[in-house]
Amino acid sequence: MWPTGSDCAGNAMAWFRLAFRPAVIQDLSQVDSAMAQRLFDKTKWIASNVDNLRHESVASDLPGLSKYAVGDWRIFYSIDRTDSLVDIHAIVPRNLLR
Repeated sequence: MWPTGSDCAGNAMAWFRLAFRPAVIQDLSQVDSAMAQRLFDKTKWIASNVDNLRHESVASDLPGLSKYAVGDWRIFYSIDRTDSLVDIHAIVPRNLLR
């Protein structure tokens, strides 16, 4: 069983597991190590705070895909609450999104 935390009211919260698409790992290997670590740490933070975050939808035609900004980078992810899983689809520099 995965560990649980608690919110400020003392209610137990499940921590979500992380899954990375293969391209994410490959892309992060091209980033300097300090930024790659910062981005990886933020994915862990997202997974441990699923119930505390407002998940910003990427587009109306992609209702299950959310994004989170980390400096000039964007983390694109989906949440499977049934399996307690945060699936990281992409981590992309903002300037490549235009």
